[in-house]
Amino acid sequence: MPARIPALAAIALIAGTGASLAAGRLAPADIKTAFFTGQPFTAATPSGVKFKMTYAADGKMTREPVGRAGGKSEGTWTLSKDGFCTTWKGSEANCYTLVSSGENRWSVMKGSGLMAVWTK
Repeated sequence: MPARIPALAAIALIAGTGASLAAGRLAPADIKTAFFTGQPFTAATPSGVKFKMTYAADGKMTREPVGRAGGKSEGTWTLSKDGFCTTWKGSEANCYTLVSSGENRWSVMKGSGLMAVWTK
């Protein structure tokens, strides 16, 4: 029985780590309340391109580049079971989760990949 104790401790540690990552994930209703209000916020891609994002309560969204890089666009958003989905004009829908990543910082994730960082 003592040989099982380290194995059980390792399983508990791994399960706890997963739970803490999930705890940082915003629920769809919280995403809507925090971001989809018509108030602009900033999004930055992993390569450093910044946009002013505005997600309206009616399901419409816009993005405007903050600098010279990036393009202006518009589209629509919906909430999903785990987060939200966007469809930019001329593109197909993509779905994301939003994870708290610091004070006034959230990581936009597609699976395990970082797509952008939102700040307010």
